[in-house]
Amino acid sequence: MRLLFITITLALTAACSGAANGGNAARSPSPKPAQSPLPVYGYEVVNTYPHDPKAFTEGLFYHDGFLYESTGEKGQSQLRKVELETGKVVQKWDLPREDFGEGISMIGDKIYMLTWQQGLGRVFDAKDFKLLKEFSYVGEGWGMTTDGTFLYLTQGTHVIKVMDPETFKTVRTIPVMREDGRPLMQINELEWIKGELWSNIWHSEQRDILGKPNYIARIDPTTGKLLGWIDLGGISPDDQPKSDDPYDPKAENTLNGIAYDAAKDRIFVTGKNWKKLFEIKLTPPKNQ
Repeated sequence: MRLLFITITLALTAACSGAANGGNAARSPSPKPAQSPLPVYGYEVVNTYPHDPKAFTEGLFYHDGFLYESTGEKGQSQLRKVELETGKVVQKWDLPREDFGEGISMIGDKIYMLTWQQGLGRVFDAKDFKLLKEFSYVGEGWGMTTDGTFLYLTQGTHVIKVMDPETFKTVRTIPVMREDGRPLMQINELEWIKGELWSNIWHSEQRDILGKPNYIARIDPTTGKLLGWIDLGGISPDDQPKSDDPYDPKAENTLNGIAYDAAKDRIFVTGKNWKKLFEIKLTPPKNQ
């Protein structure tokens, strides 16, 4: 009986201890401290260059003194090599009329280009724009850049895909969330700048996206964490609509196109059907 009594006592003690621990585990977690506001950088225009106002810019990068640009719209989509100072197209490849061109990037001596809704990509020789091969991918094609090894693709969602440029298989995905925890949707044209992904947000002025016009996101490519914003509000008012009217002929003239000259540390930006391309430098965060 004594043994039984001791056993029961120990069991009850353990049960009470377990209940106490369980009670602690079930408590609501302490609220997380509010996230500090992300830095919002401003800009200063260093130089202004001409840009073809008929170019519905989808992709942009800089290489060896030239801009390389892809344009959209069916029947108008092209891969282009462009003189920076004059805006003159010195080389081009016309996509089939049914294609809607999207983002481009370059690894080694090859240029990679996406299309919008066909799931079709192409690889070109960077010197003569000779078509080398075609590849497929799941989902839409929007923006693209590279870290020199992998391709980074956007598809209109909050997820960036990392793709092997040889097999065209997805290596990993990078979800990007806003400061309030919601997905950052409509991530568009990308550029790799000093170890960061910089991204245009298509129609960032829309309230359900950001409610802030002409915003660029700075993203950690390892974690997808937002590192800050760049506010380019007012950079090219003549190229953009004056109101939210969806029937405005300039309604789709959104900021789109980021290029980086690593050798001279220069940043270039433009937009769809803009008459100008801007070289900018960032100014200190407005909220710090």
